[in-house]
Amino acid sequence: MLRLNEIKLPLDHSDDELAQAVIHKLTIQAEDLLDLSVFKRSYDARKKSKIMLIYQLDVSLTDSAEKTVLANFSDKSFVRVSPDTSYHFVAQADSNFPTGEQQRPVIIGFGPCGILAALVLAQMGLKPIVLERGQDVRQRTKDTWGLWRERKLNTESNVQFGEGGAGTFSDGKLYSQVKDKNHLGRKVLTEFIKSGAPEEILYVNKPHIGTFKLVKMVENMRAEITRLGGEIRFDTKVETIHRQADGQITGLTLNNGEELHTRHIILAIGHSARDTFQMLLDQGVYIEAKPFSIGFRIEHPQSVIDRARFGNFVGHPILGAADYKLVHHCKNDRSVYSFCMCPGGTVVAATSEEGHVVTNGMSQYSRNERNANSAIVVGIEPERDYPEHVLAGIDLQIKLEKKAYQMGGENYNAPAQLVGDFLRNKPSTEPSSVTPSYQPGVTFTDLTQALPEFAITAIREAIPVFDKQIKGFAMDDAVLTGIETRTSSPICIKRGKDFQNMNTKGLYPAGEGAGYAGGILSAAIDGIKVAEALALDLLAPE
Repeated sequence: MLRLNEIKLPLDHSDDELAQAVIHKLTIQAEDLLDLSVFKRSYDARKKSKIMLIYQLDVSLTDSAEKTVLANFSDKSFVRVSPDTSYHFVAQADSNFPTGEQQRPVIIGFGPCGILAALVLAQMGLKPIVLERGQDVRQRTKDTWGLWRERKLNTESNVQFGEGGAGTFSDGKLYSQVKDKNHLGRKVLTEFIKSGAPEEILYVNKPHIGTFKLVKMVENMRAEITRLGGEIRFDTKVETIHRQADGQITGLTLNNGEELHTRHIILAIGHSARDTFQMLLDQGVYIEAKPFSIGFRIEHPQSVIDRARFGNFVGHPILGAADYKLVHHCKNDRSVYSFCMCPGGTVVAATSEEGHVVTNGMSQYSRNERNANSAIVVGIEPERDYPEHVLAGIDLQIKLEKKAYQMGGENYNAPAQLVGDFLRNKPSTEPSSVTPSYQPGVTFTDLTQALPEFAITAIREAIPVFDKQIKGFAMDDAVLTGIETRTSSPICIKRGKDFQNMNTKGLYPAGEGAGYAGGILSAAIDGIKVAEALALDLLAPE
């Protein structure tokens, strides 16, 4: 089997044309091509008059043809022997595990990172115990709708907390920029497909699932973990971790007073577990402040983005709803960029604390809602913007979220402003042609006071620049909704090469909350990495 790169064809081509392109590129006879399968498919939309599909293929040839091709093509970036992308477990427990009260590993948090960590540990026979402060995904969905439809917030079961993590109420994007030489991302996608995700996520360039499909997938993965001997406890919050003077973890205390004894804990708590961050710091766990970003959600008609990106190919089923990725380096030495772009989606209320307003973006698998939205955010950093102490970034988030709550009317409405008014420094009083999608509702106002002055200045500079790349981006009627503060964790729970915390043995910080991931796929990959490290340590011979 050979891996073949850079086969380009027009959007509307037949399977036979794809096969003919392979035959022509490799200069082989038709009878030499036994089979082909798509490993990856992307598109090149730089020329809107001629959008091309780009394929990475696995091709099966006759033995003689394969030898000839490998001899004739010295460029290994074009053709090579297909690599082994299957997953190989690093360890396996015997049937007698666990052998002692401190053997069973504990995972705190059941988002993408915690789910994949638990699944891989369970597949290795290590029977993990998962502790999730929120509710199972079905109840959590009802609780989330309580805020969106009735303005009732459950602080322990919402967009941030509960089975599936924050990614459950998102676009369900399944791509990342992490280096993945061990093909852990493919392991993640394969497990998702086993649990009900569409098979296309294995080969399309920017796969996504959407919230409704994610809900069922998460339930199926939970059932598999349980079948393999794992245990998942919902509505279970960790109040304290127990740490010896030498830094060794020995267990933890739960909110019901129960104590669990363990020497191996994976910390997959997500980026909004502020009370847990404080508890860990109080217990002596080594934590550093890290950069994150703040800004607004911006909404346009999806048709505007589609036309700007695809031209006459708008509506083509292979292309679907268009996305974008934008960045601008401003005169005030700040960077503004688009984040978590949700084609055909909605802006959602994402707070986990009373008296706060936080926005996020969400799409279903179909991506067929009227508006496109993304965060337009400004990067900030500890040394420059919140140098006071390790958790000062959280203090800044809280300050901004409370201000947004006040500006929205103190009823969980979000403050909003038309883009044209924002650029002209003029308050907005009502929507125009773009209807805001945020629920429970928005209050039109002047967003100038919602963020620090440097952020407002940077965003005002960036939007017209983005309009040169995406025509219509600076349209007067587009809507800005505030505020976006949970782009990533404001801290990093530092770990060493063994994946354990720098000063706490047996504690494995992982995923977004620990500062080691950004998005569903990278968090899930990180969950596998820490699960592997934990398993090797736990099962190492004494």
